[in-house]
Amino acid sequence: MNTDSTDVRTRVSQAETLLEQGRPAEALVLTKPLADAADAGHPALATHATVLKALGRTEEALAYNLTASRRFARSGVAWHNLAATLGDLGRGAESRSAAERAFSLGLDAPQTWSLYARSLLAVGALDEAERAYRESVGREAGGEVVIELANVVWMRRGDLAEALTVLDDGFRAGGPASPLVRAKARLMEAAGDAAQGAHLLAMAAERLPTDIPVLLAAAQAALETGAGVRARAIADAAVALAPDSPEALNQLAIVQLGLGQPDQALATARRGLALSPDHQSLIGWAATAARALGDPLYGELYDYERMVGVYEIATPAGWPSLAAYLSELAEVLRRMHPYAQHPFHQSLRHGSQTMQAIAGSTEPAVRAFFQAIDAPIRQHMAWLGQGGDPHRRRRTDDYRIAAAWSVLLRPGGFHKDHFHPQGWISSAFYVETPEQALATDERQGWIRFGRPPLTLNPPLEAAHHVRPKPGRLVLFPSYMWHGTEPFTTDERRMTIAFDVVPA
Repeated sequence: MNTDSTDVRTRVSQAETLLEQGRPAEALVLTKPLADAADAGHPALATHATVLKALGRTEEALAYNLTASRRFARSGVAWHNLAATLGDLGRGAESRSAAERAFSLGLDAPQTWSLYARSLLAVGALDEAERAYRESVGREAGGEVVIELANVVWMRRGDLAEALTVLDDGFRAGGPASPLVRAKARLMEAAGDAAQGAHLLAMAAERLPTDIPVLLAAAQAALETGAGVRARAIADAAVALAPDSPEALNQLAIVQLGLGQPDQALATARRGLALSPDHQSLIGWAATAARALGDPLYGELYDYERMVGVYEIATPAGWPSLAAYLSELAEVLRRMHPYAQHPFHQSLRHGSQTMQAIAGSTEPAVRAFFQAIDAPIRQHMAWLGQGGDPHRRRRTDDYRIAAAWSVLLRPGGFHKDHFHPQGWISSAFYVETPEQALATDERQGWIRFGRPPLTLNPPLEAAHHVRPKPGRLVLFPSYMWHGTEPFTTDERRMTIAFDVVPA
């Protein structure tokens, strides 16, 4: 063992520790010179790629994974890592091939089977994907993969009992109780049985009294099913266990609002924001409490005229017209919507959502979309201007797409009112719109802003609407409540949504 190799291992280990601590920028300083060395080893290349992905620089990470797969072509792990990054970019076919190469080299890890399953979903091989998920679960009943399998079963066949069985079997095989019981309750709610889900979470909170995520889920479910007193007791217990947890304080503020205590809710949200100033959910609930109180903070955070931007994209190069482009884009996206049911952990109802990342797609129409939205995003950032409010103070001169997906709503479809906790600027881009519905007095199919998903007294109704139009892009703060007015006409509504974060 020479000094140089010892030093490399030490620095790789230090970088891994920094990653675990949520300090990827510091880890990058350690890994970049190691990975850029002419004789970089596989640990250095792999760790540097992981650091880049933690920073949202997935395309850059791919280059290092490709180098590793070429330099260490007999390493199943190198091909696994390449498959994972290709999957993160939405390049399903390439991810599938890389995973199959890892298998051919003897790798048989549950993690490889799960990323293989995701790559199969991305290319529409749903039967094979489901089998691959079961192979992964059979090797290790990890909570995330069991939940993904249950979601696929639910979306494909809408069979609640079968999807619940997947979760129960995962638990009996040794899967973690907390995420599985929370997923089970969400699945029940998505299938129309919120009361049963709330009952399940109430029992889980009694049996897991120190599990903060279970307590928060139980408090929310209790509130949504009319058990406000119980919700308050559970939320108070969570805050007592974790008094400096922004998530616990966020849930307490929600419960206080639901109990008609907006003054307490605003104070609690402010306490959370003192700990985590950019916490989008806390900002959103603080704005809701401020609106209920008539506090000027609401106007600062929900300045529709200066924060909700409406843009029309230019026709991408290579298409004769915007209509021709949108027609091809819709055809490509429709192939990504093979599901019968909505995901049980998302806001949409009576529709489907793509299950693969699309921002890195190699489909020409999808790639053209992300090129076409660059100018409107930059225009919007410039239009926002500088400011000390929680939205504008994060503005920089650049951005990156944190996540992107497509939603297809069928007749009766809608989005529940929600916001995007992981974003900064969120969006709705309209590929297809239900024209008959849009013309109704009820504004069916329109995007609405400002209505929280709690029934308050007095109720807070939507305060702003934007009419969809094919080719139209709407940009708004990620903490801003938004949803869709349900439509009943025999039409479809297809969108692309994405979250932008400062770079």
